[in-house]
Amino acid sequence: MAGKVIANRPSTSFDFEIVDNEYDQLTTIGASANHINPWINAASIKLRHRLGRGPFGDVWLATHHQVTEDHEEYHEVAVKMLHHIKEDNIKVVLDKLNVLFSKTQGLQGACLLHGVSVISGKICIVMKFYEGSVGDQMARLKGGKLALPDVLRYGIDLAQGIMELHSKESLILNLKPFNILLNGDDKAILGDLGIPYVLLGVPLPSSDMTRRLGTPNYMAPEQWQPEVRGPLAFETDSWGFGCSIVEMLTGVQPWCGKSIDEIYNAVVRRQEKPHVPDGLPPAVENVIVGCFEYDFRSRPLMADILHAFESSKNAAYHDGSWTNIGSRTIVEKSNWNGYTEWFLSKDHLQVGDMVRSRKPLNSCKPENMVVPEGTIVGLDTDSNQNGFVLVRVHGIHDPVRVHGSTLERVTFGLAAGDWVRLKKENKKHSPIGILHSITRDGSVAVGIIGMETLWKGVYSELQMAETYCVGQFVRLKANVFSPRFQWLRKRGCEWATGRVSQVLPNGCLVVKFPNRLTFGDENSCFLADPAEVELVSFSTSPNMMKKYQHLEDFHWAVRPLLVSLGLFTAIKLGVCVGKKMGRSTARNSETPENQQRGGDIANAKWLPPNMANIIFREGVTTIPR
Repeated sequence: MAGKVIANRPSTSFDFEIVDNEYDQLTTIGASANHINPWINAASIKLRHRLGRGPFGDVWLATHHQVTEDHEEYHEVAVKMLHHIKEDNIKVVLDKLNVLFSKTQGLQGACLLHGVSVISGKICIVMKFYEGSVGDQMARLKGGKLALPDVLRYGIDLAQGIMELHSKESLILNLKPFNILLNGDDKAILGDLGIPYVLLGVPLPSSDMTRRLGTPNYMAPEQWQPEVRGPLAFETDSWGFGCSIVEMLTGVQPWCGKSIDEIYNAVVRRQEKPHVPDGLPPAVENVIVGCFEYDFRSRPLMADILHAFESSKNAAYHDGSWTNIGSRTIVEKSNWNGYTEWFLSKDHLQVGDMVRSRKPLNSCKPENMVVPEGTIVGLDTDSNQNGFVLVRVHGIHDPVRVHGSTLERVTFGLAAGDWVRLKKENKKHSPIGILHSITRDGSVAVGIIGMETLWKGVYSELQMAETYCVGQFVRLKANVFSPRFQWLRKRGCEWATGRVSQVLPNGCLVVKFPNRLTFGDENSCFLADPAEVELVSFSTSPNMMKKYQHLEDFHWAVRPLLVSLGLFTAIKLGVCVGKKMGRSTARNSETPENQQRGGDIANAKWLPPNMANIIFREGVTTIPR
């Protein structure tokens, strides 16, 4: 099979035609001159042999030939040939690649991109060829694992490269040792600059490729269904970073030997985490454990990861303790109402910020609200205990000194974690979501069901929405006939009432129906769009019958327990009675005949009176007088 690209490139725009024997017709794609820069003629690329194969395409070693009037020159390049993409979407992907190229120009921690081409109907990304990767180096070592100093050094390089790309508002979503290349100075650089992110939203011919946005062993929970369990964010790459570091330290790929479905069940449904090896410097261990938080808002950002690795690069283990490590205090998750230190550090409080006491995790109402609302007037930097701030509260003469982790920043009446509704609704996604961030100038980012990435806009486009939290009872609204997600019904086709067991970062509610008995791997959790449900409580019940039905709903969790307890009691009673009857029969066969009647009467105490009288009335004639 051969492909040919015929290019006609005027000064302001160009049209190129893809001719392939597999196509029944000629495909023409038009673009402006600055859309693909530079565009590489496929005829100048000579593929030599394949270097590797990934979920999104193959990597080839090739030569790029350039001919001038004086001479012809060529040099080795690596060509990432993407899997087949439908013709209607080729221009969309090329435009996205053009944006990616413009963002990656001049990055120190990323591989050098030369351009793009189309060979045999497949989009090809041409990049600089590097001799090897971290994965290749591991494959040559006995046990496949690297020494801790090398892991820390590569981790620093990798974190810096990821931070560079994140500063360009791009995600990688495919971090793994074989995508971490090594240059001539043995420095780690990014070899995959976000191909899954480029293909985000593009219909792919394979349903399996559409299902996953990365390599399964390194994918975060939200990567599996970003429009449902997402959205994707910078912290999504923190999970992939953690998986890569764990593999470098152990030589074993996360979830090694498991199928795609098994990994999905472990990561998404059972919320399992890769095992972090013992014996690491405390800051490194803490940050890697944080990379595997199920809710990405509780994971560290790359700046936190870089700080932990840099503070530990000179660490030495001696006499049972680590020396030459950073002095940053590790905040235990349980100390701050369930929040991780990474979650709490993202507000970056400053003097002049409006603040209020932070609600406990998974709570709808604040408890012990020391600061209902106030203004930060000072940062207590002189104290040995870092993180304390001084807050001016209305009605209190002196500023209140509280720990910053107990406060949340309020900007234009909104704070991260608030439930909000979009004033302008779109049928493609839910109108209700959770606010992830608000800047001091009013820019906002919101997680919304139906969107694979964060919705971004300004605060004036939002309004407050009803809050949902774990433990509440909900059911679908009466006017919802075709819900976004499957929902159980009662007898009579009325929507069943469920209990919220988890709230995902985009506001998607995970609902359980305790009266629904499940067997094996059958799913016991259902999802719900917060815009389609309503709270159920006694206050919403108009009459006594409804109150009784809700009482059943609230207490149906005990039904399976009572059924199980009843069955267990019946079996236990049957066993005890059987044993007692057996002992009685044996004793009666060995006692004198003149003691039989007394024994029978004693054993008859557990029988119903009528039955006992009938049995022993018939047996009276057998006893001598």
